[in-house]
Amino acid sequence: MAAPVTHFEIMAKDGQRARDFYSGLFGWKIDVMPEMGYGMVNTAVKMGINGGIGQVDSNGRPNVTIYVQVEDIQAALDKAAAMGGNIIVPVTDVPGVVTFAQFSDPDGNIVGLVKGPQSPPKKAKAKPKKAAARKKAVRPAPRKPAARKKTRR
Repeated sequence: MAAPVTHFEIMAKDGQRARDFYSGLFGWKIDVMPEMGYGMVNTAVKMGINGGIGQVDSNGRPNVTIYVQVEDIQAALDKAAAMGGNIIVPVTDVPGVVTFAQFSDPDGNIVGLVKGPQSPPKKAKAKPKKAAARKKAVRPAPRKPAARKKTRR
C-alpha cells in the first residue's frame, strides 16, 4: 500500500527567526508550542500539507524533513534498515500529539515516519430525506363531464 507524505519540518539554527521568515514569506499561520520550541504550521489552504518549524540543538545542522504516514512505524523502520537505511530516531510517542520515528536513506537523507491509517475514514452516507419534507404531487382538479351532443337518428 502506498504511503502519503503528510507533514514537513524545517529545523533551523534560530527557530523564531525561521518562523518569522516563513510566515512572512508565505503567509503561514504558526501556532508556537513554547515548551517544545516548535511551531505547528497551518498553510491555511486545502491543497498541500501542513508542517512544523523548530530549532536544532547548538551542535545540530539545519535541515528539512518530510514525514510519511504509515500504519506500523516499527515495521517501516525495520524494512528501511534491511534496505540499507539507518535508524536515526526510534519510535517515539509524544502523548496527545504524535507517534513518530526517523531514518536515513542510503544517501543520508533523513525521512520521518508518523503513525496513522493508510486509508481515509469512510464518509457516512447521506440519509434520505423524510417523505414529509418532499413536495406533494399536485393533482389536477377533476374534469366535468363534457356535455353530450344530441344526435338525430
